[in-house]
Amino acid sequence: MKTLMRHGLAVCLALTTMCTSLLLVYSSLGGQKERPPQQQQQQQQQQQAPATGSAQQAAESSPQPRPGAPAGPRPLDGYLGVADHKPLKMHCGDCALVTSSGHLLRSQQGPQIDQTECVIRMNDAPTRGYGRDVGNRTSLRVIAHSSIQRILRNRHDLLNVSQGTVFIFWGPSSYMRRDGKGQVYNNLQLLSQVLPRLKAFMITRHKMLQFDELFKQETGKDRKISNTWLSTGWFTMTIALELCDRINVYGMVPPDFCRDPNHPSVPYHYYEPFGPDECTMYLSHERGRKGSHHRFITEKRVFKNWARTFNIHFFQPDWKPESLAISHPEGKPVF
Repeated sequence: MKTLMRHGLAVCLALTTMCTSLLLVYSSLGGQKERPPQQQQQQQQQQQAPATGSAQQAAESSPQPRPGAPAGPRPLDGYLGVADHKPLKMHCGDCALVTSSGHLLRSQQGPQIDQTECVIRMNDAPTRGYGRDVGNRTSLRVIAHSSIQRILRNRHDLLNVSQGTVFIFWGPSSYMRRDGKGQVYNNLQLLSQVLPRLKAFMITRHKMLQFDELFKQETGKDRKISNTWLSTGWFTMTIALELCDRINVYGMVPPDFCRDPNHPSVPYHYYEPFGPDECTMYLSHERGRKGSHHRFITEKRVFKNWARTFNIHFFQPDWKPESLAISHPEGKPVF
């Protein structure tokens, strides 16, 4: 009897132990299921932390992607292709802006000019026969409406498409109209059909107004009220500021050059040796009041001021503006 009681007691203890163990296991499982999502997320993050750190270290140690090729020249506002009406895209590090001045005769600056990345010329200034003094290359030619007929007469020399020269034409808005009534624009359209490879651009009416406004800002003079007709030199220098990082100007005299009674006499154009004297032309236009005139000397004062801040340098004759206590505002003219 005692033996049976001991066996029964042992069985009860065993069952009690098993039940207790099952309850503990169930409680642990139930508690894990009822754990808040935030605690589960924290636990997962703790478990993943070593792997994430390893991935980050691998990413930092891996070589970075090489930057892509530099973008091409940005489109320049206000210069539209005559044939396709697309904006001009052009940029140059170094530019040689070659004037038409007689100061370039016997200068032997041609080789130096031709070594420059971009060579800029004006109107119908030729290179054939003058290469030793003015160079032979042309990257950009800025042409006034009044010079187009001379350009056409010498088209075999001046409209040489083999060099990839860019041509920018400017003129009054009435001449550049695109509704069939613009005489200059119509001629340019025909020219583009005859020479389809010609890179011809025109300055838009809005851009022309901006050139006028820039003249007023720099001189305090309204172009129309003062009977001023901006010169091709004004357009060319301003365009060069948009295109070039550095500008070397050949043949431009300082603004007070012609006031010196001992100044040398040179022709207004190097290719017209028996033409008018340069200073005579400058002074007559500067002093003219009846009709419209170029203000060559006023424009050169502006260029002199720009050269105090911008990367502009003058050669043949060689000169540089004196420093002033108050410098020109930094930043190129904004159009």
